[in-house]
Amino acid sequence: MDGVVAKYVSQKISKTRWRPVSHTTLQQPEIFATGSWDNEDNKISIWSIGSNGVPAMEDEFEGDPQLVCELRHDGDVLDLQFLDQERIVTGSSTGAISIFRHHQNSQTLSVSQSWARAHHYPSDNAPCTGVVCNSPEIVTVGEDGRIITFRADHETVTRIIDNADSSTIHAVTYLKTSEILTVNSIGQLKLWDLRQQGNSPSQILSLSGDRVPLHCVGRHPNQQHIVATGGQDGMLCVWDVRQGNTPFSLMEAHSAEMWEVHFHPTNPDHLFTCSEDGSLLHWETSSQDTPSFLQGGRNNSMMSRSAMAPAGGNQSIISAWLNGDSSKGRLETTHMLPSQTLSVNSLDVLGQCLVCGTDGEAIFVNGQVPV
Repeated sequence: MDGVVAKYVSQKISKTRWRPVSHTTLQQPEIFATGSWDNEDNKISIWSIGSNGVPAMEDEFEGDPQLVCELRHDGDVLDLQFLDQERIVTGSSTGAISIFRHHQNSQTLSVSQSWARAHHYPSDNAPCTGVVCNSPEIVTVGEDGRIITFRADHETVTRIIDNADSSTIHAVTYLKTSEILTVNSIGQLKLWDLRQQGNSPSQILSLSGDRVPLHCVGRHPNQQHIVATGGQDGMLCVWDVRQGNTPFSLMEAHSAEMWEVHFHPTNPDHLFTCSEDGSLLHWETSSQDTPSFLQGGRNNSMMSRSAMAPAGGNQSIISAWLNGDSSKGRLETTHMLPSQTLSVNSLDVLGQCLVCGTDGEAIFVNGQVPV
């Protein structure tokens, strides 16, 4: 597939994220971070697809990811998020939360802060399964059913919501500055107002019928009440948390567990999902006035759309995500990898650049995503 570069890295990649770029420039991202899992020694690694002073090898071409620096990570990297331009927060299978600092002058990594066994059972560690950052705030969730809030540069934990969930919390995202959303292993979404004391969510939404574990959640960047989730059955669900307690749209997406779902941060009529089945899908809604909604349709020809969703949200785009009626919207999907591989565990998209990491010990980068 045009624009896709594969880099074999001799480690299973569990998470990958682009370093943020300034919203005031049209700069494309050049730096991304990866975390590994299920290896003898796991690592946090920083990669560059730009020059950045890192020389390309003779047999590599422009855009090929170059390793900038790396550092050992204790335990599997179960989540990884940039806190800011220099700092990366990780959640570990050991239950630890760590902040790594990328020293850009010396191109080295160091651990600047760590909370050992932040997530734990009475007699053992509990894996930290999810991290979300709104600098300097950090929120983590884990298999222990806890929600923990931290502040970078503060040694003590800000708050622990004990027994927030009786099951594993798999992922967390911010809805607003003081509101978060979690998904769990019995198919529930829970909204939490961090201004409120107590251990009870302000709202619970759930899939009707079977309690299918949900593994991931992504928030619409302009319309914070719209979220997408994916889970064990590979279905893509779109929810409006303001209305009702069940999803608005359910779409057949993958044939195995969906690991991540991300709306494009500046053009949210594009959405991306990846799965245990080895596929990475690009979903695009049409903003036509009278589109036809194809649930789970697979079409290798993409509709080109240069218009970006305005800050207030284009209502026709929004209705296309939320409306499951086949007469009200249109959705097309494209496979983004040249061929199916082992599990695609993580993806991130910024500008026209997409990166994903796999159990096949490969990183794939596409710098020409049609958004």
